[in-house]
Amino acid sequence: MVGGVVAGVLAVPGAPAAARDGGLWGAATIAPGREGIVEVAGVPEGAEGVTLTLIAPRGTRVTGAPLDASGYRGSVAADGRSAAYTVTGGVPGPDGVLPFVLAVPADAVPGTRLRDCSLRLTDARGVPRAVGRCSVTVGLASPTLTHPLSGVPLAARPEVSGTAHPGAQVTVRDKEDQETCATTAAPDGTWSCTPGTGLPAGANRLQAVAALNGVSAMSEQIDIVVAAEAGAGRQ
Repeated sequence: MVGGVVAGVLAVPGAPAAARDGGLWGAATIAPGREGIVEVAGVPEGAEGVTLTLIAPRGTRVTGAPLDASGYRGSVAADGRSAAYTVTGGVPGPDGVLPFVLAVPADAVPGTRLRDCSLRLTDARGVPRAVGRCSVTVGLASPTLTHPLSGVPLAARPEVSGTAHPGAQVTVRDKEDQETCATTAAPDGTWSCTPGTGLPAGANRLQAVAALNGVSAMSEQIDIVVAAEAGAGRQ
């Protein structure tokens, strides 16, 4: 899964007016063991020779500076601690962004806000012109819903199961956004639950939502059919 952040550039004394006015602060949520796109706004227009550097949050690595456009030169430090773009002729529009790819370690704890993600803007002479920060939060990988199988006639109270981040609270909801059942993912990431009340007969839809430490993620939806003779109805 790929996430994104729009990081604002905060002007320091002497920074160009365009850098003071440009850019918006934002936040990214990237799941453990995944990569996400950090989109940085705020490089002033007409700033040939300006270099924007992103310092990765503690424990993460920058793995790419993938902008494919003339007028920009991207580079990534060998240790992955930082990456930079130098403007060589192109100028971003008012909504222009410069993307950096950030990798979050697999053992990162969901809900944690990663520290020390920072930005630095220097001019062609290497003089600092602006500084900024980006906020990156560790999210959750999307849970899976592997049972029941879509399209197979079901009893009114089928076992529902799948995988999620260990310790996550998993809630299964139907097409009316009503809670069907809930449980906690086991240490190996598996989970299962059974509806306490029989599902109504006919077509329905199920989706699992995982939540842990203030962050959440949803599975894909599956279509199900409860056999007419099995449907108990929901009060």
